[in-house]
Amino acid sequence: MKVRENLEVIQNQIADACKKTGRDPGEIKIIAVTKYVTSERAQEAIDAGVPHLGENRDEGLLQKMNELGDKPVWHFIGTLQTRKVKNIIEHITYIHSLDRLSLAKEINKRSDSKVKCLIQVNASGEESKHGLHPDDVIGFVQELKQFQNIEISGLMTMAPLTEDEQLIRESFRTMKRLRAEIQSLKYDYAPCNELSMGMSNDFQIAVEEGSTMVRIGTALVGNESEVQ
Repeated sequence: MKVRENLEVIQNQIADACKKTGRDPGEIKIIAVTKYVTSERAQEAIDAGVPHLGENRDEGLLQKMNELGDKPVWHFIGTLQTRKVKNIIEHITYIHSLDRLSLAKEINKRSDSKVKCLIQVNASGEESKHGLHPDDVIGFVQELKQFQNIEISGLMTMAPLTEDEQLIRESFRTMKRLRAEIQSLKYDYAPCNELSMGMSNDFQIAVEEGSTMVRIGTALVGNESEVQ
């Protein structure tokens, strides 16, 4: 199917999820995960009206930026090695995978202005996933106060790989509670308005549970995988 047709299906599904919970579909940013597709396919997403593109690797990000330009809002959504921060920092608007102080220090050093960062949280507790334990998030946020070029724009997680919908919902609810706790602290550098959660197989559940950013590859642009 064409990306435009896929997008229409996804938008309808998001609208249905929002209707169940009294949300405005306009609150939800759809991020097209373009790691496994060509720049031509990514351009289809842009032409269809998706301004947000997500890449998992610095090489893929830079290649698509060279071919597509600065028109998309670029999100780095994969694990970010400290030594590769310098390669992407001037090109991205959001980093979804801040999970350690050494990375924060490098982002702060390499940027001349505030970078919108989302803290990656391992809400499911699975050993295969990256991210902070939920109990460590508040302390991490407080440590980030020292970095003037970092804004904590929100939190990111990946749901557990399970057929158990209740477990998926609980991981998303953990994130929503954490966001509320951070917002209650009223730190200027940590507005924490965004919740990046939900991919092709669970974005409707994520929207019902409060997600503001959904990272969709397979269902939108036909990715072979969304593994980060």
